[in-house]
Amino acid sequence: MAQDTAQQASTAPATPALALLPLILPAFVVGVGASLLLLGVSAAAEELQHVLWRNLPDALGVGRYSVLWMLVMLTATGVAVGLVVWKVPGHAGPDPATTGLDAPVLPPAVLPGLLLATALMLAGGPSLGPENPIIAVNVGLAFWLGCRLAPRLPRGLWPVLAEAATIGALFGTPVAAALVISEALAGRQLRGALWDNVFGPLAAAAAAALTTTLVAHPTFDLGLPAFGQPDWGDLLAVLVVASAAALLGMVAVLAFPYVHGAFARLRHPMVALPVGGLVLGLLAAVGGHLTLFKGLDEIGELAADPAGWSAGEYATMTVVKLAALLVAASCGFRGGRIFPAVFVGVAFGLCAHALVDAVHPSLGVAAGVLGMLLAVTRQAWVSLFVAALLVASPAILALLCIASLPAWLLVTGRPQMQVHEDGTPFR
Repeated sequence: MAQDTAQQASTAPATPALALLPLILPAFVVGVGASLLLLGVSAAAEELQHVLWRNLPDALGVGRYSVLWMLVMLTATGVAVGLVVWKVPGHAGPDPATTGLDAPVLPPAVLPGLLLATALMLAGGPSLGPENPIIAVNVGLAFWLGCRLAPRLPRGLWPVLAEAATIGALFGTPVAAALVISEALAGRQLRGALWDNVFGPLAAAAAAALTTTLVAHPTFDLGLPAFGQPDWGDLLAVLVVASAAALLGMVAVLAFPYVHGAFARLRHPMVALPVGGLVLGLLAAVGGHLTLFKGLDEIGELAADPAGWSAGEYATMTVVKLAALLVAASCGFRGGRIFPAVFVGVAFGLCAHALVDAVHPSLGVAAGVLGMLLAVTRQAWVSLFVAALLVASPAILALLCIASLPAWLLVTGRPQMQVHEDGTPFR
């Protein structure tokens, strides 16, 4: 959860049960609204994606994922998003390289441009997810509407509810929001019980997750082969794969400020974004169409046939997708880094399985995702949660808890995949 959010929550007074009751209705309203906005933007982007990557190339007689079409579409997406950033009021919000899940409260005039830039990005193919901009839009809307419709409630409540709700909607469960909140509150002095402080955000996350589940029926279980009783070889495998994935992720994290600085020297969004799109098109030409888009649908294709690609092909997809994430997050596309990092971790884990058959594919995928997300997000609980969610195995969860310790030692205290406004690394 955002630093400001955590500070708001940590200064909340001890709250008796009767004082918590007024939070329920606002939390449910924010939760349902946050989920519907996420689903609406995702649905609109999916429809546009079908037009751009299916209907249009078919009508023109061009291969849907031919090298030419990927170069054209990704460059055109850079032009389209560049126009939004350049001309639309608010310039689609701040530089996304300077923001994380801790969204600032943006003025209402900024939000339409940010939504438009996000939908165009999701449809056009850059390797970013919807999480960061959708959180920012939900925070801005909740704050603006909440302060006007319920002025008696604390102003700091609305960003907390909106962030938790969006995280719950993204993962289809309030557990992710609970883990993020608890991580944000760690080490802070709380007035009252922890659950008093997180009651409202968890109610919002529950309402959002339930709405997403009822409307979209999401699932994150990849359906990989079942994992049996672990042995010492599995322990060694999970330690090695998670740590190696964390090290690979740190290569991208350390390169982030330099790549961002290179695009920043292009100065204008109508230069930086089309150039970024062209580079993404060239990367897709190397890695193939599975390295496009946010990555959730694509990891399903990989998991459906773990033996369908060689170790070299998995390695190529891993490196290309990580490079694409690095470029897309640096050149100005509006989007988040969690979902493409999940693809990188999945491809890395399947590569480990292809190289060493004794590495179970479910174990390799979970360990790869854990290490990659630890490096890219620096959110330990969320990394562990997402890695376990993909394989749904209690035995693997126990191994992941152990593997998170050495992987965390490799990433803690290092720069994050975020920069300050002056371009310096974020720690």
